[in-house]
Amino acid sequence: MTEIESVDFFTDQSLIADPYPYFDALRAKCPVLHTDAYGVVAVTGHEEAAAVYKDPDTFSSAISVGGPFPPLPFTPEGDDISDLLAQHRDSMPMSEHMITMDPPQHQYARSLLTRLITPRRLKENEQFVWRLADEQLDEFIDRGRSEFLEDYAKPFSLLVIADLLGVPEEDHDEFRLVLGGKPRPGARVGSLEKEALDHNPLQWLDDKFSTYLEERRAHPREDVLTGLATANYPDGSVPPIPEVVRSATFLFAAGQETTTKLLTAAVRVLAENPDIVEQLDADRSLIGDFVEEMLRMESPVKSDFRLVRKSTTLGGVDIAAGTTLMVCPGAVNRDPRRFDNPHQVRVDRDNVRDHIAFGRGPHTCPGGPLARVEGRVTIERLLDRLRNLRIDEDKHGPADARTYGYEPTYILRGMTDLHIVFDKAD
Repeated sequence: MTEIESVDFFTDQSLIADPYPYFDALRAKCPVLHTDAYGVVAVTGHEEAAAVYKDPDTFSSAISVGGPFPPLPFTPEGDDISDLLAQHRDSMPMSEHMITMDPPQHQYARSLLTRLITPRRLKENEQFVWRLADEQLDEFIDRGRSEFLEDYAKPFSLLVIADLLGVPEEDHDEFRLVLGGKPRPGARVGSLEKEALDHNPLQWLDDKFSTYLEERRAHPREDVLTGLATANYPDGSVPPIPEVVRSATFLFAAGQETTTKLLTAAVRVLAENPDIVEQLDADRSLIGDFVEEMLRMESPVKSDFRLVRKSTTLGGVDIAAGTTLMVCPGAVNRDPRRFDNPHQVRVDRDNVRDHIAFGRGPHTCPGGPLARVEGRVTIERLLDRLRNLRIDEDKHGPADARTYGYEPTYILRGMTDLHIVFDKAD
């Protein structure tokens, strides 16, 4: 084993701020590489990752979140562990959530979301997104400075998802306080401040949607929640309320996390590169491609896991059934075999939409179209309303000695804070 194969990706804190040299070293050794870390095989090549995502029969999503933690509840035996996996799946973490499901169960769970995330609903939601972007900017624009995550990215992404799911607007302040941690200035939150401290946010979210959906089944209305509450599975059966709630809360949590990270990464690049701001302002049609480039450059998901169900060969490497694969989107999306000058931000990259930030195959992120809208609208409004956007050097240091904080996790790639300063447009 060489040194790079012995690095523990899961615990080595030196990889948090900048994992890309490590990813490059793995890929240079082999795009599909057996490592010392818990027997995990790292997939850092674009072609190889796409093959994994498109083949759920060979590569199961049962361990998509936890990877090798905890260990499997059974000992893999033979070249096909499908039966063993089926016997023990219910005892595996998060088995009730669609992110860990395989076909055909996955299609049933996902079908509830496809009823919700339709072109018509996204168009309706976009009208709210434009209004919300201005409302969030209004909260801090007169200060000439902002900690962008708390002031904009978190509450914005949270409320966009809330609106998509049909949460009544009169409840938005409650959602923002309990789940976002910072109430809207002037909001009448009353006893909610205590509730926000006393409640588990995820349990609160489950309880809230259960109440909404039960009420809509009993008393249907002309709203999105009613559509979700009355949606049936493909075979016409009626899903239990808890299963519908899991679909809604999964979209809520996943969409909020990934979009917050996308928006923050994009604003950091804009604040550091006034030439890109000028380029986008001169040709607003480039904004969509810039959003895609940021998804490629700073993929919000750092690692995504699959369990090898059947012994196979991937990228010329033999892999035994029962092996944990770690697909690294941040590495995959900087594969020089797919993207020229992969570590460079390029607004005019011809094949930028080849990135796999939202996955591929059955588990392609259902919220991808919404995240793209949020990115495009946010950048449009920043260009309209701010001038001379730059990094706050008092917080992050000068350009030649810049420092940023990143979440200390192997699963997601996201900044802990981003301080910016700017001038208000006339």
